[in-house]
Order: sequence, then structure tokens, then C-alpha cells
Amino acid sequence: MSDNRFVHEHVTPKENFETMGVGHVAYVRRISRSDLRVLFPDADLQDADLPEWALLSADGVPIILTDTRAAAVASAIANELKPVSVH
Repeated sequence: MSDNRFVHEHVTPKENFETMGVGHVAYVRRISRSDLRVLFPDADLQDADLPEWALLSADGVPIILTDTRAAAVASAIANELKPVSVH
């Protein structure tokens, strides 16, 4: 029989995951037109030149939209955030 006490003593509440990394980590990811519709549901994207990269805070809030990954990474560093990639 296994001892499950360790698992039960170290469970992190869902609320902690939602804010984990905010102010410290930013996610760099390539975005699609459908991603933009989710992030900016009221934006008129019909004829726009669309950015290809986004920098998102750890809780998913968009920080910057840009045409290059390098610009997204530079923005993270300039804002004292650790850039990490999302696959």
C-alpha cells in the first residue's frame, strides 16, 4: 500500500496557479488571427496587418503584440520579466 500523505500535504490550490509568475515571467508565443480574436474580441481585424508574436503576462494578459519574436523578448527584458517560450 502506498503512502499518499506527501501528495495531500503539498497540493497547490488552483488560485495559486492563476497568479504564479505574474510580475516575474512573460510568455512569448506566435499568435494567429483566431488568437487575436480571443485576446481582442472587439478589435476590427479585417484589413489590418496582423502581428505575428505576442508577449503575455503569466496570467495571460497581453503585454505587447509585435511582428518579431526578438521584439517580444526585448520587451520582456525591458520590463524586468523573464521571457519564456510557449509551444
